[in-house]
Amino acid sequence: MTATAAAAALAPARGPRHLAGTGALLRLALRRDRVMIPAWVLVVGLTVAGMGSSYETLYPTTAQRAGLAASMNANASLRALYGPVFGDSIGGLVAWRMAGLGAVLAAVMSLLIVVRHTREEEETGRQELLSAAMVGRRAPLTAALLTALVANAALAVVVAGGLAGSGQPATGSLALGIAVGGAGMLFAGVAAIAAQLTESARPAKGLTGAVLGLAFALRAAGDAATAGASSPLLWVSPVGWAENVRAYAGERWWVTLLFAGGTVLAVAAAYALTARRDIGMSFLPARPGPARAPRALSGPFGLAWRLQRTTLLGWTLGFLCAGGIFGGIAKGASDLVGGNQQTLEIFRRMGGQQGLTDAFLATMAGMLGMIASLYAAGSVLRLHGEETGGRAEPVLAGAVGRLRWACGHLAVAALGTVVILGAGGLALGVGYGISVHDVGAGLGRVLGATLSQVPAVWTLTGVAVLVHGALPRAAAGVWAVVGGCLAIGWIGPALKFPQWAMDLSPFSHLPKLPGGQATAAPFLWLLGLSVLFTAVGLVGLRRRDMG
Repeated sequence: MTATAAAAALAPARGPRHLAGTGALLRLALRRDRVMIPAWVLVVGLTVAGMGSSYETLYPTTAQRAGLAASMNANASLRALYGPVFGDSIGGLVAWRMAGLGAVLAAVMSLLIVVRHTREEEETGRQELLSAAMVGRRAPLTAALLTALVANAALAVVVAGGLAGSGQPATGSLALGIAVGGAGMLFAGVAAIAAQLTESARPAKGLTGAVLGLAFALRAAGDAATAGASSPLLWVSPVGWAENVRAYAGERWWVTLLFAGGTVLAVAAAYALTARRDIGMSFLPARPGPARAPRALSGPFGLAWRLQRTTLLGWTLGFLCAGGIFGGIAKGASDLVGGNQQTLEIFRRMGGQQGLTDAFLATMAGMLGMIASLYAAGSVLRLHGEETGGRAEPVLAGAVGRLRWACGHLAVAALGTVVILGAGGLALGVGYGISVHDVGAGLGRVLGATLSQVPAVWTLTGVAVLVHGALPRAAAGVWAVVGGCLAIGWIGPALKFPQWAMDLSPFSHLPKLPGGQATAAPFLWLLGLSVLFTAVGLVGLRRRDMG
């Protein structure tokens, strides 16, 4: 335990007995997250604020914005993906594009914060040490929720202040900021419940992520069903609530009360659950394993597969759904772009210089590749979790060496990337084929385009291995690298990043397929970099001290 943690544990008790030490734990949590929270807040907040200037460039006239709104609202597939447009002002377009997405990103930030400072602390044994001192039973959960509150309040301020500072109406800016921050706090409460139900941090994150995914799916289904009126499905989805605040389009302030009420109920449930269990226990305990281990667990690859198979299955199913949705709306890409040459140029920058449908499919293939890098990074960083959690020591104490142990997880990460991208590419091609009434139309090209993202994902996998092996204390920085590449790919073309900034992402060096011209050089360079980064990381892992 660090000196800071020890100081927090020994701090004098203040306030009610069950909340004793909350202030010290809050300061400790904010200190531990002093990099992560500002990074999330600034990246998400400034992205939302920067959308206004982008739309001013893309759609400078009221007629162009009205045309975009009409095209979006008339296409059920596009409404399912992006939501309806409630207002054709610049602010209205920002709210259309970022209300739901901002709510999802705030939810992810909140679940990471809450799970890290609750279930993860119990899993590592640090919470038991802290609770042995003058720390109340509810203090850790309270400190985690207050940390999430600080982060979401800061995010709401950055969103509202950035939009208002760029010239958008202050009322709509405030409404959008509250909607994003409110969604984040509601999912902080959901994460607090999941932390009580599950036996470790990974299932807690997975359960909260599943609830978030369900909320997004309900929002998509509701928007696809209705264009102007609000579907009942939207009112059972917090992501739908963020959309229905209707910033810059006659704000519905009463919808923000749903976030407040939902957060209060979720937090109350979390407190009720934490009062009824012991530290380290859960309401959904792990199932007892078989008396004898199967032969599949006789090697490091079998162990890695057993630890990560559920995660891989979840990612595969997610990519199948996403690919099918993206493929189904590819035919309607022309409705989204219409005759706007600037929007067409963005698609071309993201998807190449080929025809619009191919450009859209190439954009979706690239998006699947960038999202797959999140899976690859998490799969590699499972090594870090096994090491810091003390579970690697019993394995390495036997006949298994460090490199064999690491290579088992790396094999799952590398092959898993191919599996989920293959699933996403297959669904993307089939979805497009169904929309044009020819399932075989371009299936091979679309699948090949999606699999062409593998070298870029493997490059970021190599970066993760390098950081874990050579700089294990900076393991969290892997997410910053991956997040930066995602930001470059998603908002770089719209905000017209300079070429040197675009080149920082390995995805920018791949040919834009389908439709573009492919050469072997970029694939070979990226594969060479991935091998180099992985080799250096494994050398560092072999030479450094464990733990």
